[in-house]
Amino acid sequence: MAHRSLLPLNSVIITVKDMARKFIAALTDSTVFLREWLANPQRTGAVAPSSPQLAAAMARWLPNNPESYVLELGPGTGAVTTALLKRGLREDRLVAIEHNENLAKLLQKKFPHAHIIAGDAWQLDELLRNNSIPIASVGAVISSLPLLNFPKEEAAALATKIRNILEPRGRWVQYSYQIVKDRSRGGDDFRLVASQLVWLNLPPARVSVYQK
Repeated sequence: MAHRSLLPLNSVIITVKDMARKFIAALTDSTVFLREWLANPQRTGAVAPSSPQLAAAMARWLPNNPESYVLELGPGTGAVTTALLKRGLREDRLVAIEHNENLAKLLQKKFPHAHIIAGDAWQLDELLRNNSIPIASVGAVISSLPLLNFPKEEAAALATKIRNILEPRGRWVQYSYQIVKDRSRGGDDFRLVASQLVWLNLPPARVSVYQK
């Protein structure tokens, strides 16, 4: 009678430690996110970081050109950022604009080779122009900004700046808590190329993909 092989004790201990480390990291990020949401709910938008499923749904829309920059707006604690890098984006090609200075500092520690900018996404053209390495265009904009929390005029102004910074045929990926399939606020001057509802998120979210 064949005996089942058992994992060495050292392997089991390493696996448990790795799981515990990931759990603590996720718990820490959620705590930070909730604290910053309480301080400024309009800007933060969500009460918890994006789920892995939502992050993966957004990350699949990276530009084909590996040399293109990708601009992330409102990265928070970096849940979507991590998914972008896991999908193949080079860290030095990531530019992230985070309004909250505490979260921006956290992101810089997590992603030391990325271009992390503490500032207002509505000033993205100026921020990219004045970056240590000036960035004229990006292949994709990945946005977690809660645009439904802002007036239509402000969302439209941001959409115009996103359109201007995108490369030809560049994509704007935006999620919202708008369950009904419809254009996100500000998306009227883009072509809607995809829309996906992600149920495994708190709350469920829709990912809308627009092309210039």
